[in-house]
Amino acid sequence: MTEDDQVDVRDDDELLTIGAFAARARLTAKALRLYDRLGLLAPARVDETSGYRYYRAGQVDRARLVAMLRQLDMPLARIAEVVETGGAEGAELLAAYWAEAEGRFAARRTLAEYLRGRLSGRNSEMYEKFEVEIVDVPEQVIITETRHVLADELPSWIPAALGRLEEAAGACGGATGAPFVAYHAEVSMESDGPAESCVPVADAAAARAWAAAQGRSRRIEVKVEPARRLASTRISKAQVAHPQIIAAFEAVEAWMKREGWEYDGPCREVYFADWDAAGPEDPVCDVAFPVRRG
Repeated sequence: MTEDDQVDVRDDDELLTIGAFAARARLTAKALRLYDRLGLLAPARVDETSGYRYYRAGQVDRARLVAMLRQLDMPLARIAEVVETGGAEGAELLAAYWAEAEGRFAARRTLAEYLRGRLSGRNSEMYEKFEVEIVDVPEQVIITETRHVLADELPSWIPAALGRLEEAAGACGGATGAPFVAYHAEVSMESDGPAESCVPVADAAAARAWAAAQGRSRRIEVKVEPARRLASTRISKAQVAHPQIIAAFEAVEAWMKREGWEYDGPCREVYFADWDAAGPEDPVCDVAFPVRRG
């Protein structure tokens, strides 16, 4: 006789064998063993001799809830949080997760549309939407914070890092230009850069003193960036989101190739507007590549 075949064991707590409980919860015994292993639903009792699992009838609702949450592809830690919290607060946690999931799906839908355009040969039509120009930037002292980061971490890391640097600029003679983020290698869901947040400042000596006081908790540096010539295009707040911004980078690269410019440093995003105050269609960022004549 197997564990699943055991007859119901009833006591004051109405203990059920795993087979009886699985039938009542409309799940399989295999699923229940998985939930136990994942820490989402433990048996009420495990027989020390036989190893058979017994569940209380009152655990049925939790078992069904876990099963349905798993159908939403919710991470295990968040499932546990929702189940343990329950009630209105648990519902809010679920709503927050689903809003994030819908955002991810919307981003994938946009990427799919973009890739359809590339595969069908409509690249030039997409690139024509971007106006590219050459911008000269003088030599400048910059304070920087560098981090290895994946694409989905950028929306939180960029404003946090630039915020820290802009706050520190006061101790470095003040900011002298728009903050920017330089990408030293590909940043995607498979590649983590690194990316470097940068703020131009007025006083190199003060900046070095500030950086020395930071220790090594973050990858903080002070650099003198040489004068640059940038091939640049301006984009709106809505276009900054990944993957929409990919089209802007590729449009600039296509323009560079067509006009005979070569790469002269890591590409960058220059943030010149108040992000929080800007609307979706307001220009907020320049996508740029340092260039030189071939």
